[in-house]
Amino acid sequence: MNDTTGEAGVFDAGLERREANFAPLTPVTFLARSADVYPDKLAVVHGDMRLTYGELYARCRRFASALRRRGIGQDDVVAVMSPNIPALLEAHYGPAMIGAVLNPLNIRLDAGAIAFILEHGGAKLLITDREFSDTIKEALSRMDSPPPVIDIDDPMHEGGELLGETDYESFLLEGDPAFAWQRPEDEWRAISLNYTSGTTGNPKGVVVHHRGAYLNALGQILVHGLTRQSVYLWTLPMFHCNGWTYTWGVTAIGGTHVCLRRVDPGLIFDLIADEGVTHMCGAPIVLNMMINAPSQLRRSFPQTVDAGTGGAAPPAAVIEAMEGMGFHVTHLYGTTEAYGPATVCAWHDEWDALPMAERARKSARQGVRYPTLEEVMVLDPTTMQPVPPDGETMGEIMYRGNTVMKGYLKNPTATEAAFAGGWYHSGDLAVVHPDGYIEVRDRSKDIIISGGENISSIEVEGMLYKHPKVLEAAVVARPDEKWGETPCAFVTLKEGEEATSEEIIGFCRDNMAHYKCPKTVLFGPLPKTSTGKIQKYELRERVKEI
Repeated sequence: MNDTTGEAGVFDAGLERREANFAPLTPVTFLARSADVYPDKLAVVHGDMRLTYGELYARCRRFASALRRRGIGQDDVVAVMSPNIPALLEAHYGPAMIGAVLNPLNIRLDAGAIAFILEHGGAKLLITDREFSDTIKEALSRMDSPPPVIDIDDPMHEGGELLGETDYESFLLEGDPAFAWQRPEDEWRAISLNYTSGTTGNPKGVVVHHRGAYLNALGQILVHGLTRQSVYLWTLPMFHCNGWTYTWGVTAIGGTHVCLRRVDPGLIFDLIADEGVTHMCGAPIVLNMMINAPSQLRRSFPQTVDAGTGGAAPPAAVIEAMEGMGFHVTHLYGTTEAYGPATVCAWHDEWDALPMAERARKSARQGVRYPTLEEVMVLDPTTMQPVPPDGETMGEIMYRGNTVMKGYLKNPTATEAAFAGGWYHSGDLAVVHPDGYIEVRDRSKDIIISGGENISSIEVEGMLYKHPKVLEAAVVARPDEKWGETPCAFVTLKEGEEATSEEIIGFCRDNMAHYKCPKTVLFGPLPKTSTGKIQKYELRERVKEI
């Protein structure tokens, strides 16, 4: 057989790409199609505001037109500081219609971090909700050349200062609702600039492209079974990995976006019941918040809500409790560098017959690759060889495919390190079970080595979450003269509960190998990143002071 790789073959001669048979992929076309097919269907719910797909499309075209009239164009960055409201959803379309790049800002960051991101990303325009005026005002004061500002004056929020020359709704009126937008000439063009949490040092700017956004959005539809009847509640921040690309996926299928300014259990239960919510996503902390919501805040609802969760392995106890309240939890895993979720714990019908506890343990695994991601492997980071599927041997999760970032903005060193050996290196350690499903055991820096034995902090945390008095838990290594390191647990108790360290340690010793049990337990609130992840680096610093 002749190898013709890279050469023009019989099926290439005279059969080149042309306008009739090739178009660069972009998720903007999802909105155009839904507006054509379902112009009068409910697209967005925000309090009393109701937008049809026809209206949403016209607003996004106005957005693009108004940007163009202000001189914004190809590769110019439009930064948006906003909660989960229509303006941020529309920002996932308007800038992309003219080749500009969205920079969704993390609303929990401080002024210093915001100033860094605006300068590093080179924002040409900042659109900001008045709720964050104090932070934005300080951030702009730290910049030598701050961008012009447009205010979001959302009627569902009172207070805050207007900092810009005009408000968002007036800005939209500057644009043409019939604006003739253009798809990108190259689907590899950047569509969004998403900054990592930056728990140590400055955050890195993750550049994602039109092709990846398009494909990952389709992946969400396939994985979560979205249909035009789907009603998606925005409990997950849209600024985080573009809302795991649900900003585009829900639109692609003609579903309904239900906005949520703040994550509040009472509001969540109300919207699920009143709007018929079928899907939502969030970190395990959001699920935990709902499980522990006071009974007077809870509402019953007839539908089963598909709740996608990721960011950290949810303890089996959390999954079990959510399913008991009418939610089906789908466990996801990924990173900002992979447009959000890259793997899913794909369900098997035969698992339905398993006892609840066993089903929860199955659900807690990170699973298998998305249908829109080419490869996910657990590799030995030294040899780059796959680990055996024995459920015990740990390696690093690595992946590659069309839904992996372009790279880190203005950071070639970090980009090359991330892509070493032809794979994206996640930094997460995992095992592969005999059925091929992966399970994260820890971040490489979070493994505790005690007396030569590796202890997974996630495994210990999972046991702590089973204690009926524990609300949140995190485990880090504490230096030990005899063992080298031992587990140190930081625990937040549920409201009104009391416990001693002896009680917590005893519970662990009754339920797991003694060498894995925490030797130290400290009580109090846990420090978190701006995206709700527990800041283990800060806990490691605290341990040094004990």
